[in-house]
Amino acid sequence: MSNRVKKIYFDPYLFFSIFLLATLGLFFLYSASNADLSIVLKQAAYVFIGFVLMISVSQADPDLFRRTSFLFILFSIFLLGVTFVFGPEINGAQRWVRIGSFSFQSSELLKLALPIFLANYLFDKKLPIQPKEILITVLIISLAFVLVARQPDLGTGLIVALSGLFVLFLSGLSWSFIGGAFVVLVISSPLIWNMLLQPFQQQRIATLFDPGSDPFGAGWNIIQSKIAIGSGGIFGKGFGEGSQTQLNFLPETKTDFIFSVIGEEFGFLGVILLLSIYFFILMRCLYLALSARDRFCRLVIGGLTLTFAANLIINLSMVVGLLPVVGMPLPFISKGGSSLISLFLAFGIIISMGTHKKFLPQ
Repeated sequence: MSNRVKKIYFDPYLFFSIFLLATLGLFFLYSASNADLSIVLKQAAYVFIGFVLMISVSQADPDLFRRTSFLFILFSIFLLGVTFVFGPEINGAQRWVRIGSFSFQSSELLKLALPIFLANYLFDKKLPIQPKEILITVLIISLAFVLVARQPDLGTGLIVALSGLFVLFLSGLSWSFIGGAFVVLVISSPLIWNMLLQPFQQQRIATLFDPGSDPFGAGWNIIQSKIAIGSGGIFGKGFGEGSQTQLNFLPETKTDFIFSVIGEEFGFLGVILLLSIYFFILMRCLYLALSARDRFCRLVIGGLTLTFAANLIINLSMVVGLLPVVGMPLPFISKGGSSLISLFLAFGIIISMGTHKKFLPQ
């Protein structure tokens, strides 16, 4: 009988920084929801479940994710199909799978499945990546993007596409190909505008360039968000004292625009503290990627980390008027169970990839 004690795979730096971020998220959500304790308690339950899942997933050997990557992406696409057929329509969109009183946004799983699947496909390919392999990868990414964007959910569709493109880039994509792809994207932008974007999405993009043209309609969100952030100053107005938030001038305070609440009530110093935690998490993930045991692990950690960074950057750019409003939550802070659980799963996978090392022969 073996006396070996099973090793616990754990990264204290990521665990405690994510714990701090999620705790601050509950604190901010309490103010953003006008002290609605029921919302905070529900979010706290998701945080607890998320931590349990993160720790559990991090114990799995990376080879398990590699072997099951095909089944994982098939299951994710299957869930999207179920959503199209049976999902309830809410505000003109079919994005959720409902089981009893529990609902889950099926596209969140695809943000994890796609980069893992592509990392498994590309990790052992000869460098530089060949045109055939690039074409196959781009077709898979395009299919995933279209499936999500047609729900319609342009914000999540964009993140799904980026999660795959990041893995393709990290696998050895040449800069000449990247430049050519950018030219093709610019040339095809009229087709994207007319074929993929819904009228309300086109309006959001147009509003970005001139929100003052419709200050009480399409431009209201961006204008109020800028007012809230700007009025916070250096030290903020104080917890629960934000006029734009508490008087309901600022829309979607619990989800898309919760960063505006933070800027108004905690000011520049509060924002810097929050961004410092995000920066620390990103740097730690970069270290884990560089020290990972093989190329597959490095691709997965890099792809998931850059996806997390893109999610953060898009939300921040959206609330200050640099990007159109696309419905992007602030990671670990915004209200929402599906996005929160997928984030915890992603970091569980990152910890697994970063802490499992191959044993050297004695």
